[in-house]
Amino acid sequence: MPRIVVAFGVFRLAALLLAGGLSACASSRPVTGPNLAAASRQPGITCAPFARELSGITLYGDAYTWWTAAAGRYGRSAQPEIGAVLVLRRSSRLPSGHVAVVSRVLASRQVLVIQANWVPEELTEDQLAVDVSPHNDWTEVRMWWPPTNTLGGHAYPAYGFILPPAPGTHEALRQAARPAAQLALNVSTGRRMTAW
Repeated sequence: MPRIVVAFGVFRLAALLLAGGLSACASSRPVTGPNLAAASRQPGITCAPFARELSGITLYGDAYTWWTAAAGRYGRSAQPEIGAVLVLRRSSRLPSGHVAVVSRVLASRQVLVIQANWVPEELTEDQLAVDVSPHNDWTEVRMWWPPTNTLGGHAYPAYGFILPPAPGTHEALRQAARPAAQLALNVSTGRRMTAW
């Protein structure tokens, strides 16, 4: 069974890259934030469907429920890995929690993430997330805030990382981000894909 899951993940990534190639000439990537981060308006997008499409981690429900739902289905870790999903807990600031896909590991306590709806209705790529937990275990995180182009001042409680079904690369995730956003929007609105 694991080979089928990996093969499906590879097929899905290839399909996303193909769709990205078809739509790449019609989009621009404005540079904002650290490390050549890009942002684009994606009206109606939310974090969980986008993270599911980009990571291949097939979990459903509010973002904060993903950690528990992953038990026994996906690996979970306190250490970041490219393609893993960072799961933020439910809080007064995040009533549904939040999920973001790790696009690059900079250091044991710093990663870049690709995420939807951190800034309302935007897809942001390569945004900084920093572990500020007292035990260096990613249970408390500060996130880059693109509107002010600074690391946010609020620390968010986190569970850790849900590990991807197959290894990924930074470039593959960046290329697949916009097609994954389109798939997430189409699934949530019930529209059929037209880019195929």
